[in-house]
Amino acid sequence: MYSVGTHRSLSSSDARTRTAGRTIGMLTIVLFTIPGAREARAQFSNFTPLAASVPGGSLAENKPLLLSSPSFLQTSISANDAGPLNGSLKLGDNWDMNTLNENGPQAGRFMFAPYETGSAGVRRFDLTTGQSVTIVAEGAQGFVAGDASRWTPWGTYLTAEESWGTGSTKGRLFEVTNPLAAPGSVNFVHRSILPRVSHEGLAFDKFNNFYFIDEFNGGAIYKYTSTTPNSGSTFFTAGQTFVLKVGTGAVIEETGAATWVAITNVNGVALPGIPTIDGTTVDGRAAADVVNGTNFDRPEDIEIQTNADGTQRIYFGTTTTHKVFALNVSNPAAPTVNTFFDQLSIDAATGFAVGSGFMNPDNIAIDFFGNIYVVEDIGNIGATGFDIWYAFDANRDGVAEKIGRWASLSTTGAEPTGLYFSPFDQNVAYLNVQHSGSDVDRLLQITATPEPGTAALALIGLVVVGAAVRRKRSLVGIA
Repeated sequence: MYSVGTHRSLSSSDARTRTAGRTIGMLTIVLFTIPGAREARAQFSNFTPLAASVPGGSLAENKPLLLSSPSFLQTSISANDAGPLNGSLKLGDNWDMNTLNENGPQAGRFMFAPYETGSAGVRRFDLTTGQSVTIVAEGAQGFVAGDASRWTPWGTYLTAEESWGTGSTKGRLFEVTNPLAAPGSVNFVHRSILPRVSHEGLAFDKFNNFYFIDEFNGGAIYKYTSTTPNSGSTFFTAGQTFVLKVGTGAVIEETGAATWVAITNVNGVALPGIPTIDGTTVDGRAAADVVNGTNFDRPEDIEIQTNADGTQRIYFGTTTTHKVFALNVSNPAAPTVNTFFDQLSIDAATGFAVGSGFMNPDNIAIDFFGNIYVVEDIGNIGATGFDIWYAFDANRDGVAEKIGRWASLSTTGAEPTGLYFSPFDQNVAYLNVQHSGSDVDRLLQITATPEPGTAALALIGLVVVGAAVRRKRSLVGIA
């Protein structure tokens, strides 16, 4: 090292070293300005839209997807059989929505999914070992129809029941407060402050407001605001629940300016005139009707997108009316709703309106770069497969310019569910194949691999830079 202000003339060795360094820098610049070389691995948004669904039953069940790019690979990494990786047990059934442990210890190692059955539980899959365990025993606390699956900002796991109606005791949200614990030590806690609805999608915004839906023809959209939004231990202790009302609330699936109408006070207690099921627990569905919350026809999953300018939109589909909506929640006091896409939207494969080619949107997923994907929920009787659609929204304004069929599932009797893009690897996604005719659920891993041309460019660049590095070392006498 040299003290500040010390001047030293360059020796011939120093000059050669600096020249070699400049050469490496120039080569690096050249490498990373070659089209495609900067991204040595393909992105999921780089595909050619499929023109049609895959014929039902036409592909092997361990590779059941027709994918839209030769750079996408699929692998069955877990199957619901009684094999050794499942402890010689058939673990639950109807694996539904997926999430990784997105923060905290060993982040990204474990995949969680509930069982959508009459005696539901929760599965934890270890991506490192390939082993699975049931961490919430089937039927614990009368848990049924597990569907929702969301990791919290404070490192716990949420799931909920897709089951609610007159006289029901279900419609509950549960929190696993120690999701990495051994199965017999897991705390499965009913968060009773939330109104009862038929749950599916769950999401948090940047303020830690918590959103959920009622999956029902005429179901509403809800927001829960905790009095301690940044404290996981007390998040569900006290807070207020609101229902979304667009305009006057009189028009089904109306779009435009909206408001959040309170149905509880800040302690979660029903406001005057709000229906309860036992004098305390709020009936979320009936409450929405009382305050003229806007009805949507069977909203299901929800996903939230955050843009570079801070704008946040929640995307949700309505299965009955074949629409996907965008709910702008950037300003908590002034939400707005618009149609993201529907059957009038352009099919990127044909250039014409997609029509009945797109039906029954269910799961919503978001990739590493914020792109939105929609998974269909339609009956598969062996004729055509279920499709997964990609929404082209170049300016991220919440209105898709067109949509493209990204993948199609052939497994007879099954549906794709729980599409989840890893937040740790831009080129990895996961998908459950649920209730197949063979009664074998699967967890698929989908990987975006290098394009042949891109990989070649990257390899050439690495060879060139490697040669320059060796040249530099020889100039300065490094072995």
